[in-house]
Amino acid sequence: MALNLTRTRNSFFGASKKYISVFLLMVMVSGFWSCQSKRHLIKAPIKDEGPEYLFGKLNENQFKFQTFSAKFNIGYSIKRKSFEFKGQVNIVKDSAIWVIFNQDLGIEMARMLITLDSVKFLDRINKRYFVGDYDFVNNFLKTNVDFSVLQSIILGNDFEYYDNTDFKASIDNRKYKLTTTGRHKLKKHVRNTSDAERDFLQSIWLNPENFKISQIKLKELTKNSKKLTAGYSDFNDIQGQLFPFKIVYQLEAETPVKVKVEYSKISLNENVNFPFKIPPKYTPVN
Repeated sequence: MALNLTRTRNSFFGASKKYISVFLLMVMVSGFWSCQSKRHLIKAPIKDEGPEYLFGKLNENQFKFQTFSAKFNIGYSIKRKSFEFKGQVNIVKDSAIWVIFNQDLGIEMARMLITLDSVKFLDRINKRYFVGDYDFVNNFLKTNVDFSVLQSIILGNDFEYYDNTDFKASIDNRKYKLTTTGRHKLKKHVRNTSDAERDFLQSIWLNPENFKISQIKLKELTKNSKKLTAGYSDFNDIQGQLFPFKIVYQLEAETPVKVKVEYSKISLNENVNFPFKIPPKYTPVN
C-alpha cells in the first residue's frame, strides 16, 4: 500500500506547530508567573517593614575599609571630545583621598589631594597648582560637595554621615529604589553653614540579591539644577566584600560630562602614602 507522503508531511508539520505553540505558551506563562513571583518576593519586605529594612540591608553590605588603594583607567568625554588616562587612587577612610593621573607612557599629568577641609591640585603639564577649600570649589562649580559625599560616590557607598529619614521605598525595574529630598548631614558632623544648607533630591537603586548600590542619582533643588548619576557594575569579591570594578558617572549640566572608570589591582587596609609637594617654580592658580 503506497504512503501519502504529502498528507503525512502536512500532518507532521501541523502537529509540530501545535507542540511548538503549546511550548511557547508554557514558556510565556512560566515567565510571567516567574516575574510576578519575583516581584512579589521583592515587594514583600517593603510592604511589611518599609524603607528601614532596605537601609538596614544597605548598611550591612556597605564596602568597609580603613585604607583603599587601586589602579584605574578613565575615559573622559566632554563637548564631543574624549580623553583616556591611567592612574592610581589612595584613600584613608574619612581622612584623605589622593589621586594621580598618568598618560599611556607613564608620564604624570596631574595629582590631587583632598582632605576634610582642603583641596590641592598639581598641574604637571602647565606647571601650576591650586590650594583651596571646599567653599572655593563649590563657588567655582556652583554646587555643594564635601569629603563624605566624594568618598561615597567613588566607592559606591551610601552617604555615611547623613540622616536616613523621610525616604520612600519602591520597586523600579526589578530593583529597590529609595528616594528622598532635603537629606541633611547629621548635626555632629556639620563643619560649616554650607554643609547644613545642602538640599538635593537623591535616589538610590539597590540590587535585591546583594543589596549593593547599582545606581545613585543626585539632583540639586536649584533653578539651574545639575544632575549627577553614578552607575556601578561588574562586582567582584575583594577580601569577602563585593566591589564595583566598573563605574560610569554622568553629569547633566550646561556642559555635560561623562566619565567611565575601570578599577584593577585593588588592595585594602595596607599602608598608603600621599606624596604631594609643590615645586618652587610652579605658579598658583587664582
